[in-house]
Amino acid sequence: MTKAELIEEVSRVVEMTRKDSEVIVETIFESIVNSLHSGDKIEIRGFGSFRTRQRQPRIGRNPKTGTRVEVPSKRIPYFKPSKELRDLVNRNGGAGTPESKEHAASSADHIHDPASHSE
Repeated sequence: MTKAELIEEVSRVVEMTRKDSEVIVETIFESIVNSLHSGDKIEIRGFGSFRTRQRQPRIGRNPKTGTRVEVPSKRIPYFKPSKELRDLVNRNGGAGTPESKEHAASSADHIHDPASHSE
């Protein structure tokens, strides 16, 4: 799924303009990036957590010339999925199979379709 597809999905599900959905999605991504930049950890219960890890400096090689190059230490973003997300991805049918896509689509339609709720 691309960012554009995510924006389109948010727009469809919550019935708002694409522009408003784009602001929401961009704000979420910017908040995650800003938190990681300042060294904070982001935890989204039932989804996973984002944090940074420190990579130590090392000696690498230029792939074109083969010369040694010093690679400085740096922080890299890291995502750790929650147990719930891992279980959802690995449930019966497996990811990417037609059965799992069909089930996910019918589940999503049922969850988000206000007409399907009877009182």
